[in-house]
Amino acid sequence: MEQKQRERGRKIYSLHADEIECIGKGKAHRPYEFGVKVSVATTLSRSKGGQFALHTMALPGNPYDGHTLETVIPDMEETIGNELSRILADAGYRGHNAPDSHKFRVFTAGQKRRVTPAIKRLMRRRSAIEPVIGHLKNEHRMDRNYLAGQQGDAVNALLAAVGYNFSLLLNWLRQLLCLLIALVSTLLPKHPLSSAS
Repeated sequence: MEQKQRERGRKIYSLHADEIECIGKGKAHRPYEFGVKVSVATTLSRSKGGQFALHTMALPGNPYDGHTLETVIPDMEETIGNELSRILADAGYRGHNAPDSHKFRVFTAGQKRRVTPAIKRLMRRRSAIEPVIGHLKNEHRMDRNYLAGQQGDAVNALLAAVGYNFSLLLNWLRQLLCLLIALVSTLLPKHPLSSAS
């Protein structure tokens, strides 16, 4: 099979994994990434344990970011078990096709209409998802997938988020244990050391 550089249609980038796509990032240091697009969602406000990854979903077929909200929002609400009151998204989600109930709840970076001072303040918080994505890629193996097929891509994204959340929980439990040990050591009576002659 012959492929040309500017040819339209599906291309094969890897012989052992034909589901891999070329994702244009538009960044100077890394203009392209090869793999499958993944949607990651976190809470807007930081919890005491850290910034938890609430929802991850692999999106095969390299869809336009704004067109993924139609499937991601209902799945996110089902996972969380609550209705989303506000969604702050990257500029790539401009021209979104969110469900009708969420049309006026999605705010994108660079948006001017319907942006109140309170939403402007919250939009500064939107950048907090970037470290979460970095941790998922570098420390929790979302950058390199060893599982085969489209199902493997979906499972890898989910397991990376679960591993990241567990690492935050273990860190919180470690801090709680240190606090308990310090508390117990202050409450125990001090015994003078007895020397035997």
